[in-house]
Amino acid sequence: MRGVSEVIAQIDTAIRRRKLLRAGERVLVAVSGGLDSMVLLHALHQLSRRHGWALTVAHVNHRLRGRSSAADERLVRATARHLRLPCVVGRADVASRARREGLSLEVAARQVRHELLARAARARRIGTVALAHQADDQAELFLLRLLRGAGSDGLAGMKWCHPSPADRRVRLVRPLLHLTREALREFACERGIVYREDASNASMAHARNRVRHELVPWLTRHYQPALGRVLRRQAELLGDEAEYLNGCAEAWLRQPRGAPFDRLPVALQRRVLQRQLIRLGVEPEFDLVETLRERPGTTLQVQPRRHLWRDPGGRLQTRVARAAGFQPGALALEVRARPARAEFSGVRFDWATPRLAGSDRPSSRAGTEWFDADRVGDRIWLRHWRPGDRFQPIGMPSAVKLQDLFTNARVPRDDRRRRIVATTADGAIWWVEGLRIAEGFKLRPDTRRRLRWRWRRRR
Repeated sequence: MRGVSEVIAQIDTAIRRRKLLRAGERVLVAVSGGLDSMVLLHALHQLSRRHGWALTVAHVNHRLRGRSSAADERLVRATARHLRLPCVVGRADVASRARREGLSLEVAARQVRHELLARAARARRIGTVALAHQADDQAELFLLRLLRGAGSDGLAGMKWCHPSPADRRVRLVRPLLHLTREALREFACERGIVYREDASNASMAHARNRVRHELVPWLTRHYQPALGRVLRRQAELLGDEAEYLNGCAEAWLRQPRGAPFDRLPVALQRRVLQRQLIRLGVEPEFDLVETLRERPGTTLQVQPRRHLWRDPGGRLQTRVARAAGFQPGALALEVRARPARAEFSGVRFDWATPRLAGSDRPSSRAGTEWFDADRVGDRIWLRHWRPGDRFQPIGMPSAVKLQDLFTNARVPRDDRRRRIVATTADGAIWWVEGLRIAEGFKLRPDTRRRLRWRWRRRR
């Protein structure tokens, strides 16, 4: 059992080494009434005599647990009075917000908490908010995010110090991030610190509680007795690496003529795209990042009527789409042996049926596709997608609705209306802009003539 003075000394050392608080600084201490935050408040109060900190207690009442929430608030107010500290209380109907915005209670509560704390800090001209997250929280968060498929940024977990997500002018600091829940419990017991247990922490309906009460004990018992320490160390390593990679990505983005995007290491390509998505307020999901990375020019819908794509230089471009109906119009083309060109609805086409020996393999590049010219026929039509269109992409056993293919390929709803299709003279679709070539018109061992089909859309 570590002594009380040792816990205080460790908190003091962490604050000084990581430059979390300056001497004489004004600090808003977020206190829920639970074990961790009550220990944080008493520890900072004791250390404030040495460092001259001016503390203000802040409590957020989420109104989620009825009388229990009211009792938490009363305890925090009483403790602040006992310590002779000013106290500010914010209240919010978290359940209503969760329903209104389609959020989980946990996410809605976190958003409300950050907003109210930032607002209270600004109103009192306080630049720093102290939070009571501790080492076991960090380990549990690592496992939760690992199971959700997070990258190194997510697995790095909570930082000792970073801007508030509600207001970047407000700093969030976590002085207890190196101490375990058991160490804090011992401290509270020895000091006689009164705190309230949140009954919801025992509910197995929450994923975090299942990780805390089931997964962590099982892994500790069967695989790694020092699991908490190992996970915290791993989070710190990943955090340092993520910070370095973010710096490299930002440096590349600041250079108008840096190394070509396609020549960057894959990890850096992903990070460059992630940083741009975050700036645009778009969640940098793995599938979205990979599509942007591997398919330049592909337009994706990321928000209602908001589309984005990656240009060849690695920069994300956006546009707000206008509502549009199905577009009319069609263009007939003749397929001859000699090369020919045409333009239809903002897309430039050129095609030819070059002579190739049977053993020659036609070269492919972006915007170039090859078909069996005899199956396509000598007369083709270009038009836009229409309701009821069906198409059989290469590798699929049968034709399906083009609308379903667009949905699976994440083609924005408004963008589908301007996509061009090519049909044979009798109406069979053999090419669709942005999708795989048609199964029935692909090159085969018995193909006698090959159609080279090239296209490029002008923005």
